[in-house]
Amino acid sequence: LNFPKDKITEETVELMEPYLRMEDFTYESAKKVCGDVAGLCSWTKAMAIFYWINKEVMPLKANLVVQENKLGKAQEKLDVAQAQLDDKEKELQAVQALYDRAMKEKQELLDDAETCKRKMNAATALISGLGGEKERWTRQSKEFQGQIKQLVGDVVLATGFLSYAGPFNQEFRNKLLDTWKQELTGRHIPFSKNLDLISMLTDQATISEWNLQGLPNDELSVQNGIIVTSASRYPLLIDPQGQGKIWI
Repeated sequence: LNFPKDKITEETVELMEPYLRMEDFTYESAKKVCGDVAGLCSWTKAMAIFYWINKEVMPLKANLVVQENKLGKAQEKLDVAQAQLDDKEKELQAVQALYDRAMKEKQELLDDAETCKRKMNAATALISGLGGEKERWTRQSKEFQGQIKQLVGDVVLATGFLSYAGPFNQEFRNKLLDTWKQELTGRHIPFSKNLDLISMLTDQATISEWNLQGLPNDELSVQNGIIVTSASRYPLLIDPQGQGKIWI
């Protein structure tokens, strides 16, 4: 049975009220008369009670529908606002990426400017320092012609030193050089009387680098370093103290 209980009116309930108040309008009384009617009696009372309860609930249901409609509209607005927020967040991320890239480029430019400034200061200091070298360069330019004439003999001594002096100690190396100088003099081949083979075959910066790498600073060790780095073949090192191994 699908009874439209929501359509019960107050007038109907009021018309039924005198019957509902009767003492014998009960389930037990009706059951004595007819079992089928007893159920109908209970159902009638229940519908009357339902009406008064439903009378209070109906406005709440109607308000619930209204509030649900409002909620639906508010949810739609929220969805639209959330979509707009998502779009703005994407735009913000893009702008933030541009900003970060610009800041990175700015920092790189500042670093480059600082590096350029240091280089300019170093160049200025170098130029100022080179000004004091002018006299020395002028003097050395006058000595250059004499060095050209002595170049053949100096090269002979240097190549002989690199080729043959490696196996010997400092004393014997000096004897070899003296012997070669006497031979050059006898053959009238000019050479520098105060020839410094170390200065001729390397420079102080290289020697300083070798020292930092562990090569001793004495003359024999520096000569050995020159021979090792200038040899066209792998040299044999006799190195009981391990100094050459450390340097290599």
